[in-house]
Amino acid sequence: MTALRHVVLLLFVAIAVWPILDVVSISLRPGDRLRSTEWELIPENWTLDSYRELFTEQPFLRWLGNSLLVSAAVTAFGVVLASMGGYAFSRFQFVGRQTMMLSILTTQMFPATMLLLPLYIMIAKLGLINTFWGLSIFYVSTALPFCIWQMKGFYDTIPVSLEEAAKIDGCSQFDAFTKVILPVAKPGLVITALFSFMTAWSEYIVAAQVLQDREMFTLPLGIKSFQSSMSTQWGLYAAASILVSIPVVLVFMGLSRYLVSGMTLGAVKE
Repeated sequence: MTALRHVVLLLFVAIAVWPILDVVSISLRPGDRLRSTEWELIPENWTLDSYRELFTEQPFLRWLGNSLLVSAAVTAFGVVLASMGGYAFSRFQFVGRQTMMLSILTTQMFPATMLLLPLYIMIAKLGLINTFWGLSIFYVSTALPFCIWQMKGFYDTIPVSLEEAAKIDGCSQFDAFTKVILPVAKPGLVITALFSFMTAWSEYIVAAQVLQDREMFTLPLGIKSFQSSMSTQWGLYAAASILVSIPVVLVFMGLSRYLVSGMTLGAVKE
């Protein structure tokens, strides 16, 4: 049974890794060849022309900067608003609390694209079409319900006695929150930051409606521009896909020690 289990695991690993290796191979092929007579990770006459063209002939660095700017703004606003909103739902009783919590939970039952039309109309009336502010507002509004619910779960696992002890020592409610609760809830903040970042980094549909100028494109829009109805620049497409995935991998590697504890603490209420 152990040998069979290993074979099954290796099979699933191969299924998961194969597309990545295929994209790497396509990015190294000369020209825009999507298919080859025989598969090789490092193809014959391999070249880095696709990567070189991204940085010399395409505004890839501008798209990268745009994505980093939007993702950083969404992450910052998401963490700040979710940390305070989740704390309010966890610690305070107020009129409409249950209704608001139910509303937040209900929004998670539907895809974010269902909010595309009303949010687009709102952003258009604010004059924020084709701006990073408009795109960031859209992403924050779609990511915030999950982030608030997630942070509430983390705060529920933290004993109220910690805040009471801090208040006895002279801390105000705000000081107890920022100096005692937030450090303890660091794994939850990491999960919230990661979810907010990923919401903005890899999203295409909303960005395609809000951003119109090519110089304003984020990475998903920029990569999609390599594909047209007549032809597709597969080399550029593959090379850009590889480069776009690198920041995400680095973020996951840097935050991996928080992820397991973060996902388990937020799911258990003592």
